[in-house]
Amino acid sequence: IFPLFSCWSPSYIALFYTMRAIVAVKRVVDYAVKVRVRSDKTAVDLNNIKMSMNPFCEIAVEEGVKLKEAGHISELIAVSAGPDKAQETLRQALAMGADKAILLKTDLRLDQELSPLHVAKLLKAMVEKENPMLVLMGKQSIDDDSNQTGQMLAAMLGWPQGTFASKVEMSNDKTAVQVTREVDQGLQVVNLRLPAVVTCDLRLNTPRYATLPNLMKAKKKPLEIIEASSLGVDLTQRLETLCVEEPPKREGGRKVASVDELIEKLKSEAKVIS
Repeated sequence: IFPLFSCWSPSYIALFYTMRAIVAVKRVVDYAVKVRVRSDKTAVDLNNIKMSMNPFCEIAVEEGVKLKEAGHISELIAVSAGPDKAQETLRQALAMGADKAILLKTDLRLDQELSPLHVAKLLKAMVEKENPMLVLMGKQSIDDDSNQTGQMLAAMLGWPQGTFASKVEMSNDKTAVQVTREVDQGLQVVNLRLPAVVTCDLRLNTPRYATLPNLMKAKKKPLEIIEASSLGVDLTQRLETLCVEEPPKREGGRKVASVDELIEKLKSEAKVIS
């Protein structure tokens, strides 16, 4: 990673270099919105509905800002892929404390056409451009729930990865990061040599609100727009969505007189037991 200074100690290298971090953010349908399906059942209807930053991405931004406030990183760069309106999402990241932002402009639908593989390749191009020591992102987005981009990016870069992070601690010499992961069996602690990729889980932190004064200040922070198609990434769709349907409406509950009646209804009506 540091060919010119291979004889230097890792801690000295960490002090010599600017500790930059990239945080990836995504524009999604607001979590409080009840989504509607288009009449032709090809996609979710995005007309005239509230869009906001993916909640897991907000957590990633907050963690990046906390690391910067603690002096572990010196610059936090927010990156997003999407249409011009995604600038609003990036401005929110800037208002939360990011230093600059980059929009990878594309008109592809973020929930169907721009796949996790596409995003991972675009982020890889940004890593090569900005040379960060850490990439933070949400573990998944609430529109497609893929949970793939961070893992793909780490594999492409050949970097260690800490996914589902519920705690992130930087080492004193800034050459490693300790990540507590939420796994099925409980918690797993891994130590990652930098550079690394970390995906953030729900319990990592509570994101701060972007206040009005900070939103005004964010308008003066640099926001670079790059055409995604100019980065040499193949954005050809590899998956086709055949049909999108709303879930069936839930029927009202009912009271039963006994356990035997409950078991009978679970067998004959709900058919969840045999």
